[in-house]
Amino acid sequence: MRFSSALQSSPHSHPSPDGELIATLLPSSIVVRAIESLGVFRTIKLPPDLSGDVTSFSWSPSSTRVLVAVAGQIHVFSARDGDFHGIARVPSSVARPNFVSFGAANDEVCIWSPLGIKLTLVNFATSKAVEIFNPKFYNAVSAAKGCSFRANTHHLALLTRSSGKDMISIHSPVTREIERSWYPDTVDAQGLAWTPGGRWLVVWESSAQSRRVLFYTSNGHTFKDWRSPLTHASDDIGLQYGTGVRSVTLSPDGRYVAIANGSARICILSTPSMVETMRLRHPQVIQLKDTLQTWQEKTALPNTGSSSSPVFVKATQAVTPQRTTMNSHQERISGCNLVKFDCSSSLLATRLEDAPGTIWIWDVLSSDLRAVLMYHANVTKLEWHPTQPELLLMRCEGESYGSLVFVWDPLSLGPRPIDMAHQLPGEISGKMHATWLRTKTESAAIFFTNDTACMVASLADSEALPWQDGCAPAISVGHEDDIGMQSSRPASPSEGADDSIDIDVDDYTSELDDTFQFRKFASR
Repeated sequence: MRFSSALQSSPHSHPSPDGELIATLLPSSIVVRAIESLGVFRTIKLPPDLSGDVTSFSWSPSSTRVLVAVAGQIHVFSARDGDFHGIARVPSSVARPNFVSFGAANDEVCIWSPLGIKLTLVNFATSKAVEIFNPKFYNAVSAAKGCSFRANTHHLALLTRSSGKDMISIHSPVTREIERSWYPDTVDAQGLAWTPGGRWLVVWESSAQSRRVLFYTSNGHTFKDWRSPLTHASDDIGLQYGTGVRSVTLSPDGRYVAIANGSARICILSTPSMVETMRLRHPQVIQLKDTLQTWQEKTALPNTGSSSSPVFVKATQAVTPQRTTMNSHQERISGCNLVKFDCSSSLLATRLEDAPGTIWIWDVLSSDLRAVLMYHANVTKLEWHPTQPELLLMRCEGESYGSLVFVWDPLSLGPRPIDMAHQLPGEISGKMHATWLRTKTESAAIFFTNDTACMVASLADSEALPWQDGCAPAISVGHEDDIGMQSSRPASPSEGADDSIDIDVDDYTSELDDTFQFRKFASR
């Protein structure tokens, strides 16, 4: 394994979606580095009035722009070339946005207001904004559950709720005007998502209501109304009497839909028929099989003073996953709360609510359990590599796991620990983050960062590395050179100095109406 040199970082440091750049937000600038050289590719100076707690810092989908949001300002900068700088302002009389992110394109920014008052869509290409009232989900954790952008066309599907009713609306990719809307047959819908090809819109009911998933066409017609699966055996009784749908996961290739509920079973539907073709059952006791790998974290010997990384051993007898201990005052929790396909859609990783330290790896084609990874701590992160199949990154909670990352693939001898405690300079400052890089080389790479330093690690020793020694020349971009909202050419003095969109976000506190309302504002 190879590690790059340590680079300056901050609590806000992210690699671009295409894996070519790293953007780091500093007090007075944004430093953009090229991963290939690790040198500074571009330095973007921040306006002097940009101050306050940072609520959002993210890349655009195409990896060409970065977004910085503070309490009353949202700035978008060019990260690669050009001097684009867009500003959306929120009046000081209005509460700060709950969540801010890019939309389907570089020119679009989504702003969720507190308490689900409205969703504001800002378009920097047209210098206009569209408001949609009553989005059902509106904070950083849940906002993505209530909106989905259709692949290729960028139509927006939005779930709203008013007067106790759910509503789905489809919005134009150009103007974001409403094209069609309907009331889904749900009591309390918990999410919606376009299928990867954009052919169907999937909506699922709350787990407290019913075991139901609805598949709509893009025109709002019901294609399939999937309800609780039939019980095929006595051990399927949990499907009938357990809680409803916990999660719906779409495979990257669009061939499968994984539905998890309050039982230890997952139903897999195949497209385009949306018929259940397989069922995955998490066993209470894991029996030894030739086709199954069961890896257990080895218990450290007490009073040895050893601080080495965890070691995993292969199980030699039947084992039972460690279950969460509940006291008499706690309600028992069950079901699968994490389901993720790998990039090839051939493997599925799952985690049970009552056994959060165990990861189950399934072969989707054969419906067989292929690996079980058992930790002493709760697993908090699962991330498949974006382009290399069957390569999984995991992290656990707890102080002793703070600097550790685990990597697994079917040919490895259990999860492989990577300890960054001795790689990053000094002590680990703040919470460490780790994520896969979408590299051009065959060797997989991981991006590590904490509050002060970041680096790239390659899993291979001999193959071509994602980075090279050397330093790219820095390019300084100052806010005084910003050119406005609609072009990347230098601004002329006659065009004025105000290059921002000012969004008049009213403090909308009257009774929420059951219809959609739109209001546009021109750049001032």
